Amino acid sequence: MRRTRDEVDATLQIAKLNAAELLPTVHCLGFGPGASAAAGDFCLLELEPSLCQQLEAGHSLVIRGDKDEKAVLCSKDKTYDLKIADTSNMLLFIPGCKTPDQMKMEETHCNIIHTEIFGFSNNYWELRRCRPKLKKLKKLLMENTYEGPDSQKEKDSNHSKYTTEDLLDQIQASEEEIMAQLQVLNACEIGGYWRILEFDYEMKLLNHITQLVDSESWSFSKVPLNTCLQELGPLETEEMIRHCLKCYGKRYTEEGEVYFELSADKICRATAEMLLQNAVKFNLAEFQEVWQQSVPEGVITRLDQLKGLALVDRHSRPEIIFLLKVDDLPEDNQERFNSLFSLREKWTEEDIAPYIEDLCGEKQTIGALLTKYSRSSIQNGVKVYNSRRPIS
Repeated sequence: MRRTRDEVDATLQIAKLNAAELLPTVHCLGFGPGASAAAGDFCLLELEPSLCQQLEAGHSLVIRGDKDEKAVLCSKDKTYDLKIADTSNMLLFIPGCKTPDQMKMEETHCNIIHTEIFGFSNNYWELRRCRPKLKKLKKLLMENTYEGPDSQKEKDSNHSKYTTEDLLDQIQASEEEIMAQLQVLNACEIGGYWRILEFDYEMKLLNHITQLVDSESWSFSKVPLNTCLQELGPLETEEMIRHCLKCYGKRYTEEGEVYFELSADKICRATAEMLLQNAVKFNLAEFQEVWQQSVPEGVITRLDQLKGLALVDRHSRPEIIFLLKVDDLPEDNQERFNSLFSLREKWTEEDIAPYIEDLCGEKQTIGALLTKYSRSSIQNGVKVYNSRRPIS
């Protein structure tokens, strides 16, 4: 049965609607024999304008996650949580349906369009921007660290290795976020596979470079690439020398020559990690003395270089320092705070900030995180934070 114009006008009268205030075109909706899409056959996805523009430009959105993980949606540079939003209004799928704005742009006469409903849904997916889930990236790469071209592991093909495509398939993050984290991890692409250098091997490479700088009396701000490659070529591959310089320095060009400005802070930080990795706790005064003696001449060590790497206990006697790396802590907010408060009951903001700043989302501050997950109090005139809930 198809409605006539008279029937439509009669319906408008019953509804007490003035036809003059409406667009002349009428959509008459109905479920026909071709309405094959039932609820659950399709998913509706609500997108912000920027994501719509990316799709319209031909870019892809990818849903990522293993069976035991909550799915996320990734654009080229951002990651979003997927949440189901229920609605009391039935959402109809109508192919070729024109919106009122589209109709206003067309010259239409008073007519009726009989439209067949293709399917329906009572919910849709909405997106919420979230932090990329990158902890798994380090876990995968640490399964098979790189110990140099001549190591036995490189001759054994049974060890796991991951290409960029492998990582995109397994890590719940956008491509840009994954590539940025690979730089943070000082990962290197070797033979098409991403690898993290075994720490002792990385320190061996760094030691070769700093010894050469010392023997040649170079400034740390002007280390010539070509000379490094020539002098260290008999000891290490060119690829590894370049990678180490890139990890611990900043490349620049002057008068056609390539130089690296080495970062004293990064060298001090790596040296401290080397000293602390085999000690459960280290006498702070003794550590500072050994640390300063272990770095190249002219480089000054400072405790603020160790934020997010090591923690100082000022309340113990003598004062101690121990390794506590932020990337070894849980990724979930509540689990992160539980872990920190189980380690130390009360924290100052200065001490805890390096261990939670990576949890801050867009427009979120460290103060807001502390307010949500901790209680504050004053202890000896200093503001400290402790857990809101009992820690077992």
